[in-house]
Amino acid sequence: MEPSKVYFCDLHTHLGDGLPNKLKRLIRTAGIEQIDFANKFVAIKMHLGEPGNLSFLRPNYARVVVDVVRELGGKPFITDCNTLYVGGRKNGLDHLDSAYANGFNPFQTGCHTIIADGIKGLDEVEVPVEGGEYVKSAKIGRALMDADIVISLTHFKGHEGAGFGGTMKNIGMGGGSRAGKMDQHAAGKPTVKTSKCIGCRQCSKICAHGAFGFEEVREIELPSGKKREVHVASIDHDCCVGCGRCIAVCNQDAIHPGYSAAPEVLNYKIAEYTKAVVDGRPSFHISLAIDVSPNCDCHDENDKPIVGDIGFFASFDPVAIDQACADAVMASEPLPNTELTDSAAKMEHNHEHLEGEQAKDPFCITHPDTDWRTCIAHAEKIGLGTSKYELIEVK
Repeated sequence: MEPSKVYFCDLHTHLGDGLPNKLKRLIRTAGIEQIDFANKFVAIKMHLGEPGNLSFLRPNYARVVVDVVRELGGKPFITDCNTLYVGGRKNGLDHLDSAYANGFNPFQTGCHTIIADGIKGLDEVEVPVEGGEYVKSAKIGRALMDADIVISLTHFKGHEGAGFGGTMKNIGMGGGSRAGKMDQHAAGKPTVKTSKCIGCRQCSKICAHGAFGFEEVREIELPSGKKREVHVASIDHDCCVGCGRCIAVCNQDAIHPGYSAAPEVLNYKIAEYTKAVVDGRPSFHISLAIDVSPNCDCHDENDKPIVGDIGFFASFDPVAIDQACADAVMASEPLPNTELTDSAAKMEHNHEHLEGEQAKDPFCITHPDTDWRTCIAHAEKIGLGTSKYELIEVK
């Protein structure tokens, strides 16, 4: 396969030519107008920011992409799917509240924000994965699949499970419905925290496999102060298929996923879910390597960046752009007193050493149990793109 083109601009600006202008010039130069946008629905897939985290991409960047899409005749909307964990984006209403609080509203971005998998995370489409080895059918948020064109707008940073969070993490994991995220994260099955269960049996109603029982009894206190006994849920793992729908319907956050997928399997599934989203329709990818925090923006906090700000990247190839961003981070000097330097010092104190390429890799040093290269290699294997690229600088 021929090397893909990845376009890059640094963050130097001049009077009258700020970062929004540079971003617009970058994506125009990278050839976004090669896509026929006329009267097409365009999903701009991005992370809308967990409440408390301030390293998510500013809505100002989204506005640049929205304006370009409109100039080219498209009908853009910003989208993301609900989270699997408990937090400010676990259902469609909380998710929109968080998005609006972070500035993702039509007044700021120039388009609507739509939660792709609906209020409870159940609005999904099962998409076959051509060549999939770990995922035969990916569960993708319906609004994302309804789009004619997909643009990813990604904050490039570290990630405690995947190694780094780049374009494929944004599309693959981020585009999965709650059940899709369960599919990627867990080789296991959910469990019930009985201390939170109120015996409402919504989980049993959504379960197509009869996996729920209600034999155990506990006492709960009602809002009136009165107490009563309820039968709380349990899951028969012999019947459970791990679809995750019970997690979505539980309003008490009593059902928790089993995060049991090994890091390499997680990365394989992220690559295959990404392929499910982009296959068969035009896509374009933008990554901003700024505020390169050590962990995912799904945290309700953001730690200090592990390297300095690098710049903006754009490409038609989701694999090449992830590789280019990773290479840029690896070529950067580590910042002092960060999770990266703390982890390196801890490993040295414990006489632990990484081998080969990982030994000088800031992502592997920060999270030694991860290796992002498995995602890149598997993505190449299934024909999603190539890690070989030509870097073209845009002034």
